[in-house]
Amino acid sequence: MRRKRIYLDWAAAAPVLRTASRAFTHALSTFGNPSSPHAEGREASVLLTDARVRIARLAGVKQDAVIFTSGATEANALAILGQVRTHKKNTKNVHVLYLPSAHASTRGCMEQLQEEGVHVEPLRVLNGVIDLEGLKEQVRPETALIVLDVVCGETGTRLDTRGVRQVLDHARKDGGSRIRIHADASQLPLVESFELTRIASDTLTLDAQKVGGVRGIGVLLAPRQIELLPLVRGGGQERGLRPGTESAGLAAAFASALEKAHDTHASFALKAHGMRDRLQKRIMDAIPAVEVNGGKNHAPHILNISLIGRDTDYIATLLDDAGFAVSTRSACATDEEGSVAVLAFTNDPVRASATLRISWGPLTKERHLEQFAHALRTAVRFVDTNTV
Repeated sequence: MRRKRIYLDWAAAAPVLRTASRAFTHALSTFGNPSSPHAEGREASVLLTDARVRIARLAGVKQDAVIFTSGATEANALAILGQVRTHKKNTKNVHVLYLPSAHASTRGCMEQLQEEGVHVEPLRVLNGVIDLEGLKEQVRPETALIVLDVVCGETGTRLDTRGVRQVLDHARKDGGSRIRIHADASQLPLVESFELTRIASDTLTLDAQKVGGVRGIGVLLAPRQIELLPLVRGGGQERGLRPGTESAGLAAAFASALEKAHDTHASFALKAHGMRDRLQKRIMDAIPAVEVNGGKNHAPHILNISLIGRDTDYIATLLDDAGFAVSTRSACATDEEGSVAVLAFTNDPVRASATLRISWGPLTKERHLEQFAHALRTAVRFVDTNTV
């Protein structure tokens, strides 16, 4: 009999929740276009509006601040490119700061902005901490935007968004102009509230597939007073910022998943902290030459380690064969050499080239992590024994 698989790659994509699946399935009977004036269109529009209101309530924003996108990548692009291009209409010199450990979607936007003549600069970080004193020196009169991850998807590092806001507010008191913060909070809802004011950002990205929604939808939280230029022009959907027919079913499923996360994040975070500590100890006790990546502050459901001197892509394959799903880095960075985030946080290419990420959710049991630790020890021993 084949052994049941154990899924430990929640940071890449969470299993779809039953509540989200039911909401999506129910919405499939509502086939009208939400922008159409007839009864079928109005029915779809009601579903879409209901999802928007529910998400807005959880985020502590007005419903028109909720902009549906195809996922976190598009939400990040709309927030970053949309704000900076708006700023460029009024001033020639624009400066943007970003986390060098950020998701590939953010780093891709930085490359695009550079091509458009914007001066982009990585924030100074070390061991998972933003150098706030260094930030004071990096901020310039022409700085328009700072782009952050609330939780690093590769390492689980929890970044100090509120500390950054305090530095920027102080700079404003000293005569600086308002500098906005865009935060990618895709990895946050399972373990923390994502209220906009709590995170202290101006705009915020969320992703359905990270919280148990149906893949294919994301949200950009952007209050109406923040002017954005659309990435694509066409219809007037989503305040004219995201043309294209919205999916009421995906939105309904996303709202259900976020509500479930909101109801359970405190209890899951408490449980996950203990699970992470025990898993880390099992690994460190059983395997030599292991480094833990992530810094002092981290999300409790993500553990990133470096198995120094080993081929972790091969180890991940061995674990897959043994029934365990883990990854070596972000799923959107599989074409990169090593972990960009670990390299940014540690400045150690050896650690960055040998990473393994284990991430889990509310459905994961303690025994699953115990079984994984045993399988990892077996895989590493095999690799160490057969490496010449």
